[in-house]
Amino acid sequence: MARDPARTRWLILSLTRLVTAMAAVLGVILLAEGPDTGRKVLGGAIVLAALWAMAVVPRALARQWRSPTE
Repeated sequence: MARDPARTRWLILSLTRLVTAMAAVLGVILLAEGPDTGRKVLGGAIVLAALWAMAVVPRALARQWRSPTE
């Protein structure tokens, strides 16, 4: 039985969303619990990068995998 490529792509999109959400949570934890300014800056950078990745990466993957129109 052949694997459906749509299922694999859906799994990749879902994992991308999950990983970026977990990164954003990690960044918020660093922002809240960071003992010094360096960790707070790192947490803010992680949050911003994760939010950017949440917005851009799944959309870019979906566009790349879009079926060609006839």
